[in-house]
Amino acid sequence: MIQIDALPAFSDNYIWLLQDTAKRRCAVVDPGDASPVESWLQANPGWTLDTIMITHHHHDHVGGVERLKQLTGAHVCGPANEQIPGRDQALDDGDQVTVLGVTFQVLAVPGHTLGHIAYYSDQPATPLLFSGDTLFAAGCGRMFEGRPEQMQPALSRLAALPEQTKVYCAHEYTLSNLRFAKAVEPSNRHIQQRFDEVTRLRAEQRITLPSTIGLERLTNPFLRTAETLVKQKADEWKGHSNDSQVTVFAALRSWKDSF
Repeated sequence: MIQIDALPAFSDNYIWLLQDTAKRRCAVVDPGDASPVESWLQANPGWTLDTIMITHHHHDHVGGVERLKQLTGAHVCGPANEQIPGRDQALDDGDQVTVLGVTFQVLAVPGHTLGHIAYYSDQPATPLLFSGDTLFAAGCGRMFEGRPEQMQPALSRLAALPEQTKVYCAHEYTLSNLRFAKAVEPSNRHIQQRFDEVTRLRAEQRITLPSTIGLERLTNPFLRTAETLVKQKADEWKGHSNDSQVTVFAALRSWKDSF
């Protein structure tokens, strides 16, 4: 049984910590800063850092990799098509990687960066997804390198995962994302309910993750590009009709960029 906890980093990043409590071995996802992981290992003597899993090359996801590898000898896996420091195993779409006894499927999800990958496993009792900066709670990442024709299908691919899948993304952006979601679908009661709950959690300085794929389907505008009201709002923003889910997505993303 794998336990997953968040190690906060920088102002709003989460480094996900996977723990095999029986064997006292752990793994981390996207350690942009080594310090939170080092602190945890110092506070939990006898534990071994086994694996470092990377979703994409941005510094706030890889900045701590080389130091942690130097300290622990951890195995580093990450996207094959990006420059990942200290990488031991290059992963492409369709590959599998086993971490702490859990086998993850590697999903190519380009858009935020061109080589971005996600890690999905249906082995635990509840499926889980490490989505990096592609799928956020109630939102998605900016397209720094990719195009809407890449990112919208990537998000649809994640949206097609089982609804109970837990979504572990890399940033605490949920409240600001829900403010935008309310602007897109002001009559969506699921968004309003989630906004109220997340507002309460953040007022208590509590984490809003993980999400689930089912909740994202109900409340994330970037997964709802086929909905009539979402398309209407995208059309209003662009001033013309968007004739595909890709162009609806592109309109929503440009709106969110300046929201």
